[in-house]
Amino acid sequence: MSPTFRSLAHPNYRRYAAGNLISNTGTWMQRVAQDWLVLLLATNDAAAIGITTGLQFLPFLLLSPFAGLVADRMPKRRMLQLTNIGMAAPAIVLGLLAVTGTAQLWHVYVLAFLLGVASAFDAPARQSFVSEIVDADDLSNAVGLNSAGFNAARLIGPAVAGLSIAALGSGVQATGWVILLNGLSYAAPVWCLAAMDPRLLHVATPVGRSPGQIREAVSYVRGRPDLLLIMGVVLFAGMFGLNFQMTSALMATEVFDKGSTEFGLLGTFLAVGSLGGALVAAGRVRVRHRLVVGAALTFGAVEVVAGLAPVYWVYAALCPVLGLTALTMMTSANTFMQMNTDDGMRGRVMALYLMIFIGSTPIGAPLMGWVGEVLGARWTLIGGGAATMLGVGATSAAYLLHHRRTLARGGPDTDDRDGDRDEARRAAAAF
Repeated sequence: MSPTFRSLAHPNYRRYAAGNLISNTGTWMQRVAQDWLVLLLATNDAAAIGITTGLQFLPFLLLSPFAGLVADRMPKRRMLQLTNIGMAAPAIVLGLLAVTGTAQLWHVYVLAFLLGVASAFDAPARQSFVSEIVDADDLSNAVGLNSAGFNAARLIGPAVAGLSIAALGSGVQATGWVILLNGLSYAAPVWCLAAMDPRLLHVATPVGRSPGQIREAVSYVRGRPDLLLIMGVVLFAGMFGLNFQMTSALMATEVFDKGSTEFGLLGTFLAVGSLGGALVAAGRVRVRHRLVVGAALTFGAVEVVAGLAPVYWVYAALCPVLGLTALTMMTSANTFMQMNTDDGMRGRVMALYLMIFIGSTPIGAPLMGWVGEVLGARWTLIGGGAATMLGVGATSAAYLLHHRRTLARGGPDTDDRDGDRDEARRAAAAF
């Protein structure tokens, strides 16, 4: 089997990947259908889409640390079955409301928030469960293939949703049928999780109940400069650089004076590059700091160049490169966090990581929107890319300074002088 797909040699991973592909395709179908439904119910008010998206992301900011603790306390396979059912329920309810013609805008808001709650609990368990399915040597590959599957679904789902809505009349009822399909798609991962062979799983011992476990995870991360470096990278990239939907829309309509077809093509080009980046990442055996930092800096530089693109076709040609560098950074960061976190902490640490990464994107979106409104659409890319590079550069400099100080440390009061020096040398070499 090709090294890029070696994780598929694990029977449990094949089941896991198949269930996720079906469910992710349904998720992307609902994203398109839900946005279309909101526009129909709100009479083309784009702000209503922003509210819906915000409500769906809000639980990640509010609940991620607690969700990570639950992921460490529960068997992750069982938890993922429950969260998939939890995500299916609001989708089915919204689909039925739309099909029957009784859906109202506030229904979408409430159900989007409930979907976000279930997703907030699903994410840390899903991220940390991968390490229980495959061997440590295949973890980087498995994470990369997960991203590849997600982006393959990103290519398939919106196209299927658009064709289905058009074929069914493009009205509220049409969106309802598509959303119902997403609700039913969650049956695939529930069944695939149940069909796994438990003897082949590397099940982490659930953490017992004790006070201060979330504070314990925060202290654990604070004491790990390598993890703080990765979190700093994704914080700046997520806050300033990864608002593709907004920046591409502004560039297509305001700068290049194009319509919906050309805007849709930009999304496809980004997805193609993202899929390529995920497959490249899947071929790697080891992930080091310098890969994450290098991909983030390259991504920021390409974003600046994209903001300076003189014509539409140049910008479109840069979109796959943006997607490739962004996915290389995200997949490598995800893999590094999982491979360098203790088993008993992985759920909580991944929850903190996702809270910073996912939570920073909607925080940065209004700021970059203001930049685009005041300075022009190009500056959402130029400013976002430059801010990403500056933030990543500052975070990396702080990390290297810390380890130089560690190397210089010594004296009789040092608890583990040789250990500290060895750790610092390994970290500097990894960079």
